[in-house]
Amino acid sequence: MKSVLIIGLGRFGRHMAKKFIEEGNSVLAVDISEVRADNAVNIINNIEIGDSTSEDFIKSLGVNSFDICVVAIGGNFQAALETTVLLKDLGAPFIIARACRTVHKKLLLRNGADYVVYAEKETAERLAVKYGAKNIFDYIELTDDVAIYEIAVPNHWIGKTIIQLDIRKKHNVSILATKQDGVIFPMPSPEHFFEKDETLIVLAENKSIRAITK
Repeated sequence: MKSVLIIGLGRFGRHMAKKFIEEGNSVLAVDISEVRADNAVNIINNIEIGDSTSEDFIKSLGVNSFDICVVAIGGNFQAALETTVLLKDLGAPFIIARACRTVHKKLLLRNGADYVVYAEKETAERLAVKYGAKNIFDYIELTDDVAIYEIAVPNHWIGKTIIQLDIRKKHNVSILATKQDGVIFPMPSPEHFFEKDETLIVLAENKSIRAITK
């Protein structure tokens, strides 16, 4: 279990808090607005109201004792930047910050953030791949070039085995699991025969996926 501090209880902050809690982590949430705090009490048990740009307030939280600090402030970049700087100065070990613009991302990274998330951009990119790419149903980006994809079985693979097709060597694609009727079967054997009504969960470079799903 990790300890997580989330600053900002707009939609993004609440979603982050909910997910961290679902994964079994301990969460303290902070917001300057009593209204936003009240809106989150059904999700988060531990909430404090205060100004995250106040050094005294941030000190009172003991930010150096949290494994992860999330700056989820939206709509006020100055406050997000000041909060990030204070967290870093007071010893926060790992800071995730939210940005809406490229220039904001650069400034946050230069001033203490360890990782910056484009909440809207990443969601849009995922939906674009999920609904706009041929034979790709979902994906999780790992780096700019590599991702985990859920794809349809290519027609010329149906009825053949993994070892027959020599997929990893020929296509640079690793099959992590197969999925059929909503059930995931991890690590299929080399003798697995591909069927028309299953999908594949694979790890691959973007260019490799484009080649086999075109």
